[in-house]
Amino acid sequence: MEYQELVFSDDERDWELIEGQLRIKPGQTWEAGEILTALNSLLCKQLDRRRYRVRIGGRVRWPGTIFRPDVSVVPAELGDEFRGRPGVLAIFSEPLPLVVEVWSRSTGNYDVDAKVPIYQRRSDLEIWQIHPYERTVTVWRRQDDGSYDENIYRAGVIQPAALPDVSIDLARLFEE
Repeated sequence: MEYQELVFSDDERDWELIEGQLRIKPGQTWEAGEILTALNSLLCKQLDRRRYRVRIGGRVRWPGTIFRPDVSVVPAELGDEFRGRPGVLAIFSEPLPLVVEVWSRSTGNYDVDAKVPIYQRRSDLEIWQIHPYERTVTVWRRQDDGSYDENIYRAGVIQPAALPDVSIDLARLFEE
């Protein structure tokens, strides 16, 4: 696979593949990095590691497309096909319980316009876009009929539908 060979040969950049076209994923601001660190910590403290893994910069696939969500929650058993295979990237095709993008000036509109529709086509159960400057979390949650409800949270606690033991307090997420 050409994408995999490129990723292994270029450890300087983060590569995505969008409809067969390579794209370098831009860097992030200090605030975006802080949000990623905080969310990772909050998720890892609440999730049973026997059941889930939290991936920062993991990879998800849709035909002709490979995205690198900022954060994703992956059922542990999905890693079985990649364990013990050092020459194979872990790229998940199955729907995930949670994928998260953190807004940045360079990717904010692109994440919503290009990535969210693909995550929805993949049937990911919950998709978040966290805006570190507006201090909001936009949540797209998959419904039983396959559609997605969209809600914007500015305060309070968010409980991902597919992760009932997880509660993300926005005050803690946006702490400085």
